[in-house]
Formats: sequence, C-alpha cells, structure tokens
Amino acid sequence: MELFSNIVLGFSTAITVVNLLCCLAGVFLGTLIGVLPGLGPTATIAMLLPITFTLPPVSALIMLAGIYYGSQYGGSTTSILVNVPGEAASVVTALDGYQMARQGRAGVALATSAIGSFFAGTVATFLIALFAAPMATVALQFGPAEFFSLIVLGLLAAIVLAKGSMLHAIGMVVLGLLLGLVGTDVNSGVQRFTLGIPQLADGIGFVVVAMGMFGIAEIIRNLEHEETRSAVVHKIAGLMPTREDWKRMVAPILRGTAIGSALGVLPGSGSILGSFAAYAIEKKVSKREKEFGTGMIEGVAAPESANNAGAQTSFIPMLTLGIPSSPVMALMIGAMIIQGIQPGPSVMVEQPALFWGVIVSMWIGNFFLVILNLPLIGMWVRIVTVPYHFLFPAILVFCAIGVFSLNNTQFDIYLMAIFGVLGYIFVKLDCEPAPMLLAYILGPLMEEYMRRALLLSRGDPMVFLRRPISAGLLALGACAVIAAALPALSKKREEAFRE
Repeated sequence: MELFSNIVLGFSTAITVVNLLCCLAGVFLGTLIGVLPGLGPTATIAMLLPITFTLPPVSALIMLAGIYYGSQYGGSTTSILVNVPGEAASVVTALDGYQMARQGRAGVALATSAIGSFFAGTVATFLIALFAAPMATVALQFGPAEFFSLIVLGLLAAIVLAKGSMLHAIGMVVLGLLLGLVGTDVNSGVQRFTLGIPQLADGIGFVVVAMGMFGIAEIIRNLEHEETRSAVVHKIAGLMPTREDWKRMVAPILRGTAIGSALGVLPGSGSILGSFAAYAIEKKVSKREKEFGTGMIEGVAAPESANNAGAQTSFIPMLTLGIPSSPVMALMIGAMIIQGIQPGPSVMVEQPALFWGVIVSMWIGNFFLVILNLPLIGMWVRIVTVPYHFLFPAILVFCAIGVFSLNNTQFDIYLMAIFGVLGYIFVKLDCEPAPMLLAYILGPLMEEYMRRALLLSRGDPMVFLRRPISAGLLALGACAVIAAALPALSKKREEAFRE
C-alpha cells in the first residue's frame, strides 16, 4: 500500500507541465546525442549541466535522466540504419540490425528495438520502485564508518571494472582523489593544492572537469577518426513485426531485460556489459547460433532490452546510497549537489516528491521515446550524415558558454581546455577517465565520512574493522582487487579488452 501511495506521489510530481516538458526535452536531446556517434551521454550531460541550474531540482534531474536513457535508444537507430553505433551499448545491435536493414527489414528492426526498450524500461522502473525503498531503509542504518567503506568499495570496483591496465585505473583514481582535495579545507580553513591561484580557493569546478575530460577530449578524438557514413537506401516501411517475429523476440526481450536489470546495478558501464552479455547468451541458447550476424531479430531484441534496462537500474545505487555506479551517475550526483541536495538515503525521507517523481518520469520518458522517435527516423538519418567537422565548432562554443556562465570568468574556460587536452592524452595512453571522475566526486565524501568516523572513535582507525558491515564491505573490495590482480586473470582481462 505504501508503494502505491509513493507511485501516486511520483505521478502527481512528474505530470506537471514543466516536468513533462523537461522529460520530453531530455529524451529528445538524448536520442539526438545517441544518433551522433562519438558524443555519448556522459559528454552531453556534462555540456548541458549549466542549462539545468535555472530549473527546479526535480525538473533538472528528470531532464538529465531522460538524456541518459534516451541516448541508449538513439544509438540503436544509427546502428540499424547506418551501421555506426551512436552509443557504446549499441555496438552489438549493429551486428544483426544493420543486416536486417540491408534486407529491407529496417522498420521491423527499429520497431523491435522500440518494443524491447519500452518493455525493459517499464520493468526496470518497476524494479527501482520496488527495491529503492528497502535499500534506502537499510542505508539509513549506516554510520560514517559504513559509508566510508562503501565508497572505498565503489572506488575499488571502478578500478577492477575499468578497461585495460589495472595500474592505469589506480593512477586515475588517485588523480581524481587529489583533484577533489583542491580548495579550502572545510575544517581548518587552510587552502590545499591551490598553487597560489585565487580562483582555485573554492576547488576545481565539477562542470569544468566533466566538460574538459569528456566533452573537449571526445571532440579531439573524433576529429582524429572522423568516419564516413552511408545510410540505408531502402524505404523504411512495415514497422509492425509479423507473428513469427513476435514468437522469436519475446523470449530474448525477457532474457535481455533480466540480464540488463541485474548488471545495471553493478559499478561500471552496466548498460554496455548488459548488451554484450545478452547477445552472447542469445547465441548460446539459440538453435541457429551460426546465423547470428546475418539479420537475426533475436540479435536486436536482446541487447536493446538489456542496455535500456541497465541504464535505468543504474539509478538504484545513486538514488538510494548516493554512490554512482557509472560516470553518468557521477554527473547526476554532481547535479544534485549543485542543486543543494545531499545524495544518499535521506533523499527519500526528506524529499519524497523528488525521489518518486524522478522514478515515475522514467516510465513516462520511455513512452515518449516510442511515440516520438519512430516518426523522426528520416531526420535522424539526415543528421548522422552531416560531416563532423561542421558539428564540432558549435559544440565547442556551447561548452565555452556553459562553463563561462558558471562564474563569469575566463579562468574556467582555460581550465576546461587544459582538462580537455589531459583527457585526450589519457585516451592515447589507454587510461580510462571514468574512474578519475568517480574518484573526484567521491573523494570529498570519503574524506568527510572518514573524519567523522575517526572523530566518533576518538582517532581509533580500527573502527572501520570493528563494525561488521564496514569490515564486510572492505573485505569484499579487497577480494575483488585480489581476484583481478591474479596474473593469469589480469592478463586474460587485458587481452579481452584489446580485442
């Protein structure tokens, strides 16, 4: 009964005119970004953060969430029609989706993607509503020591799940922690790591780091590898799947939804892992395994369901624990902090309208995606064929205006450019920037909880091991690192990412 009343509260919040328009704008922009190869939701949310500062907190989060799961949908459109995945999670969809389009079945492939995404999004939203409250209740029992250990576990998981060398991931996490310490210590009032620069007294702006490391760095990388794109020339018709298509797609949609929902909660890129895992499992269980890659509808239904479910269940740890499971969730937490909201389990108690409004808006956003995108297929194809060297100047200008609007200072623009160059260098060195951003967000929180725990224990560091939950979380993180650091497993892991 309580769940029903919470959902009613969520609907009453989400269906206001302003929130509906923000949701519609979010999914539209998300789809547009998903269509444009190379940008991705992380860079887009980083660039659009300044726009949300003038919105109410609920509207801002609804818009940013719509951008995220909208991009998962948009990436499938170009995967199917152009064979160019607009989003990393849509790479697998291109294998069979593009072949279906070449066979004149682009409409069926797009409809399958839409149906799978809508069903998975609906189920994932229900799971969030079902499990968010119990998780938040448990999290309310956490003290400073437990939250410190939980953050340590999150950072260790980011290291283990990062692409490439573990040493690189550790280095990026350490760099993120150091960047988070720049500014004035809230306890002593002493400036740390400011290098005598007055503009750094309040720390390095979150938007500056995010735009530079993801937005500007992605622009430089895309200019280096601009792709030639050719759209499908067949007329797109016959969106409704046949009875045989329905028989073949129902089970993959169910399996993909289950896989994506489970993996989306894990730290890392849950939607990407989900889409690859769902496709691999469909090949294993299919009697026509050798036909995958030739236009199998199962190869579209399963990964599309998985990536959309994973994108939405990744909100569970962010909303209930205040711990980001991916770079996008780190950006969402940054947006909450900028809006004056302290992420964590107290959000559900102190601001239930915001909490349930965002959850219900996800279902509304998935509905918008279905009715909005299929009629706009022709427009998406025209956009994706625009040469990138015509697009990037507008993106650069937008980034500069967004950063300048924060503090009305040129220093932030220069700083963004520096982080952009650093981000490109890190990509060249195979250092994934995502762990750095997670550490940058979580570092100050980890320091705060550590100080509180030590203050309550009168400086005894064993408090982190004496409390059962805290000790269990630290042990879990240590086991994950040890397992990933084993020579054989580590070598196999790095080879898998190179392939």
